[in-house]
Amino acid sequence: MSIAAQVARIAVDAREASLTMARLSTGVKNDMLLSMSAALLAQAAHLVAENARDLEAGRQKGLSSAMLDRLMLDEKRITGIADALREVAALPDPVGEVTKMWKRPNELMVGKMRIPLGTIGIIYEARPNVTADAAALCLKAGNAVVLRGGSEAIHSNRAIAAVLQGVMKAMGIPEAALSLIPFTEREGVLEMLKQEELIDLIIPRGGESLIRFVVENSRIPVIKHYKGVCHIFVDQSADFAKAEQIIVNSKTQRPGVCNALETLLIHKDVAAEFIPRIAATLTALGVELRGDDAFRLYAPQATPATEEDWYAEYLELILACRVVDDIDAAIDHINRYCSLHTESIITSDYSRAQRFIREVNSSCVMVNASTRFADGNQLGLGAEIGISTTKLHSFGPMGLEDLTTTKFIVYGDGQVRE
Repeated sequence: MSIAAQVARIAVDAREASLTMARLSTGVKNDMLLSMSAALLAQAAHLVAENARDLEAGRQKGLSSAMLDRLMLDEKRITGIADALREVAALPDPVGEVTKMWKRPNELMVGKMRIPLGTIGIIYEARPNVTADAAALCLKAGNAVVLRGGSEAIHSNRAIAAVLQGVMKAMGIPEAALSLIPFTEREGVLEMLKQEELIDLIIPRGGESLIRFVVENSRIPVIKHYKGVCHIFVDQSADFAKAEQIIVNSKTQRPGVCNALETLLIHKDVAAEFIPRIAATLTALGVELRGDDAFRLYAPQATPATEEDWYAEYLELILACRVVDDIDAAIDHINRYCSLHTESIITSDYSRAQRFIREVNSSCVMVNASTRFADGNQLGLGAEIGISTTKLHSFGPMGLEDLTTTKFIVYGDGQVRE
């Protein structure tokens, strides 16, 4: 059977299985996830052995140490994956929730109820934990899921999926509700992206090049998150100690992630006092500073910033810095150059904080807090399937609720339309 035919078969079976998933009770779904967690722990030695095959192939391909670290599974990481499944089981089930009800003049009761999206496709890179994490979230929300992981993790992904499917089979739940594209050829991704009648949503997880490839080739709606160009604006009323702590955390705690700080904006009225302080602190921490002329006046160690720096997602210890005239200039800069990810204002002025929240258009807007909090777990979602920087159908970190949609429900008592 050709790759195209195999992918089509997987999609057909997943669509059929999604109908069963939508009907499962919360208790059955939670029991399934808890059993999956236990099964992963029981099969830890087997998973580590399969992962070793991926690691050896990766070394032969010359994968970087960072990539090999993301790929690696050991008993501690498998325990972490198992713990994550238990955490998803403990989350409230959004399916069936009636979000609002209202009465019409003709006495009809109209409401909206949460229902699963249907079948979700996840395309991701060399992180085998995503196989379990994404499956757990999609299944808990009553969906079927079709997974296509990176070729570097093919043995690990197959092994994890097989363990999870074994639990589903034992419970009488269709295994096709958790499907893994079993081959590594790019044709498999392209065929998956053609299944618009069978797959309802595609969520790519990985670098900008992967996401752009998916968007350019998909016939199915895609949750997009190209990059995270995150900003902090230090207002003239900012507490300097608070600002320094937040900036350092946002930039240096994990510089290689999408919610790390990439551009710092400073109000001109505090530039002379605050810039030497924050520049010295960041330089001591190994951060390379790139600034406009006004910033470099007080931080001569900074190199000149170019227009490209304002658009840059560095994902390393580099920070673009600019002095702005006022909050209007800060908001204008952010709305022009941001990637709609996360922005924060450091201020003691309530009215300016409220203006910033209202007028900055990104998916996460913060006041006196680190950009690193732009994360589903940190924001109280329990877990996230990804971060959307497009406004349809979800915006920002996506949890269980974002893997559902709503339908109208209507209660009548014989009403007919005139």
